[in-house]
Amino acid sequence: MLAFAQSDIGMVRKTNEDSYVFLPPHLFVVADGMGGHVAGEIASSLGAETIRSYIEKITSPSNWDQILTEAIIQANTKIYQMSQSKSDCQGMGTTVTAIYLDHSQIHWSHVGDSRLYYIKNNELQQITSDHSLVWELMKNGSITSEEAQVHPHRNILTRAVGTSETISVDSGSFMWEPGDNLLLCTDGLTNMLSEETILSICIESSAPQTIINTLINQAKQAGGYDNITAILLQHRN
Repeated sequence: MLAFAQSDIGMVRKTNEDSYVFLPPHLFVVADGMGGHVAGEIASSLGAETIRSYIEKITSPSNWDQILTEAIIQANTKIYQMSQSKSDCQGMGTTVTAIYLDHSQIHWSHVGDSRLYYIKNNELQQITSDHSLVWELMKNGSITSEEAQVHPHRNILTRAVGTSETISVDSGSFMWEPGDNLLLCTDGLTNMLSEETILSICIESSAPQTIINTLINQAKQAGGYDNITAILLQHRN
C-alpha cells in the first residue's frame, strides 16, 4: 500500500480547522471543525486525537466497524463536555470520517459531510452519505447534484460530532483489491472540485503525493474558500 496525506489552509481562512490522523497501514481519519474563534480547530483536533488514542489502546479487536463507532462516540462526549464547560467553545463540533484497514477489509465510520471515496476501474464511488441539508434535499429530489454544488446552504450540517450529548454514527465495511484507491477528504475539496475533476486527477498519476498536491492546488485555484484536507491510499500488489 502507498499512502499520502496533506492539509492546507486554503486561500481565504485565517486558521486551519481541519485535522487528520495518518497512521499507516491501518488508521486514517479526516475531521473538519466548526465553531467561532478557535473552537473549530479545537473540536477537530480533539476528535482526531481521541479516535487515535482509542484505537491504539485496542489489544484484541473483534469488530472494527463497532470499534471505530465507539471511538467517535467517545470523541463526541469529550467535545460536547468541553463545549459545555468553556464559553468560547460553546456550540463547537466537527465532522469525522475514519477508516481502519484490516488486511484487504476496509472498515469505516462517519459523521458529517467529509467523505470517503472508493476508486475502482476508473470509477469514483462515494461510500459515505453527507449529513447535510443539501444532501437531504438531493435525496428527496428537491434539488439536483449540480444545484447542491452551489446551494447557499450547502454548509449546513444535520449531524456533527460534539454538538449534542448523543450521536448517531454511520459505519460499514467492504473489500478492496490491488489497483483500487481510497480518498478521504473534507468539503474544502469537494465544494471546489467536481467529482469528474477529482476522478481525472486521481487516475492521471500513479504517485499519491502528486495526486494529493494536484487536488489541493486545483481546489485553491478554484477559490480555496475553505481548508482542504485529503488522504489517498493505493492498494498495490
